[in-house]
Amino acid sequence: MNEKLTSDEKITLLRLARQSIELAVRHLPIPTIDLNQFPAQLQKDGAAFVTLTKEGELRGCIGALAPYQPLAQDVIEHAIAAALEDYRFPPVQEDELSQISIEISRLTAPLLLEYSTEDQLLDHLRPNVDGVILRDGFRRATFLPQVWEKIPDKGTFLANLCYKMGASPNLWRKKHLDILTYQVEDFHE
Repeated sequence: MNEKLTSDEKITLLRLARQSIELAVRHLPIPTIDLNQFPAQLQKDGAAFVTLTKEGELRGCIGALAPYQPLAQDVIEHAIAAALEDYRFPPVQEDELSQISIEISRLTAPLLLEYSTEDQLLDHLRPNVDGVILRDGFRRATFLPQVWEKIPDKGTFLANLCYKMGASPNLWRKKHLDILTYQVEDFHE
């Protein structure tokens, strides 16, 4: 993520997310976008998470950890997936659309966090700055930096991330896991 997005680019991405969700929830076709109609920053490959909330509570969140398609297309794809495919929630219904708020988090490339001991790991984590990815073999899970607001304790944060990964909450204390960190540029409606 070389440059920050402009206000207009953020508004465009939020509009794309909103329109895509509304069409998908109503089972209408999603139009193909012409990337040439968008600013260069939105045409470049980018990774984003789209988070949906309803009355301040999580209603869906899906995204990519690494870029593999243009940012505009990535936001459309993950907005629809957050609304309809987050296994933790039933699909968003049409009567909920006016109550759904959208937040987009554009990710930097994840970097491996080097650590030897539990204390070093805890010292290296930066609450409210770093998103964290845990990897254990084929299993992995992530929390965006915004999750620190709800789980400010580093040990509890890692325990919850282990649980999300499908592992024992204290796995991070018992085993040296691959831990990566990234930052986000987040914006919302």
